[in-house]
This record gives sequence, C-alpha cells and structure tokens, in this order.
Amino acid sequence: MDDSGQQLGVAMNAGMYHMDRAPVGLYIEDGREEMRVITSDGPGNFGLLPNGVLCMSDGTASVIESRRYAKAPPACRFATQSGPMLVIDGDLHPKFLKDSDSYNVRNGVGVSADGATLWMAISEVPVNFHHFARFFRDDLGTPNALYLDGNVSRLYAPDLGRRDPGLPMGPILGTAVPAN
Repeated sequence: MDDSGQQLGVAMNAGMYHMDRAPVGLYIEDGREEMRVITSDGPGNFGLLPNGVLCMSDGTASVIESRRYAKAPPACRFATQSGPMLVIDGDLHPKFLKDSDSYNVRNGVGVSADGATLWMAISEVPVNFHHFARFFRDDLGTPNALYLDGNVSRLYAPDLGRRDPGLPMGPILGTAVPAN
C-alpha cells in the first residue's frame, strides 16, 4: 500500500480458512473468483445453514444468503463466504439459542439496508451467537449480518489501540486510508 499513498486502517480476519490459509467457500479478489461458493451443509459453524456471502463492489456492500447468491450471483469485486448468517432479512438465524453456552470471541460484518455502510465488529469478551447477532440487528439495525470467525478472531485498529497478536491467517477484510 505504501506505493499507492495508502496504509491499512482497520483489518480483521474475513472468514474461515484451511490449514494452508486458503479460504473455505467463495472468495473473490479484484473480480476474480479464487474459490467457488459452497451451498451444502457440513461440519462446524460454516456448515450451519444458512451461511452467507459478503459482496463488495463500487462503494456498496451486501450480505447475501449463499444459496440465494448461487442462484443469481451479483458482480462482486471482493467477496468472502462464511457462516452462519447472523441476521437474515431482519430475523436472527433460526438455530441460535438465547441461553446457549457456546461462548467465544466472535467477529462478523453487517451492512445497512442501502448497502452504503458496512460494519466490522469483534466482541471484546466471549459471547454466544444469539447475543452477537442481536448486536447487529438491534444495535446497528442491519437487516443482514454474517459471522466471520470465532476464537481465532483478531483485529488490527491502531486508532483504537488494537493490534491483536497471533499466527498468520487466511482471508482478511480491511480498509485503505491515506498514509500519514
């Protein structure tokens, strides 16, 4: 980014990945699909359907349920697939339990109804899916939100004093800002 006069503003891991850090599910970078969309159920959080796709293009973003994406893929400049969906058309994922005892640090994304605003969030303390999803729906008002990852979730946000340490990761979601 240095050559472009930009620097990394905020970044977080953007979905699940294999041991070789290759993305699990759809991954598009600069308009080129590097991994296909996966619409079948499977093990772990990724396979807890419905899962979803974060699609970004031309100043807008959307979070789309994966099977809906597969039927009519929009033109995405960047995209990542993860799961489960947290919020689906204003409703919490049907399998989330308010009293679940599955607590982890979690990160995810939500998008405003008009697609103009994308929120990246990471919990500061372990939370369950139900409470994390309610944050997106009730506090941010996102009609659709997507879980990205759990206990390996990390945030780089120097303006917030966050440079979470850890091992190399797979897909990363970040912002580019003018270099100081």
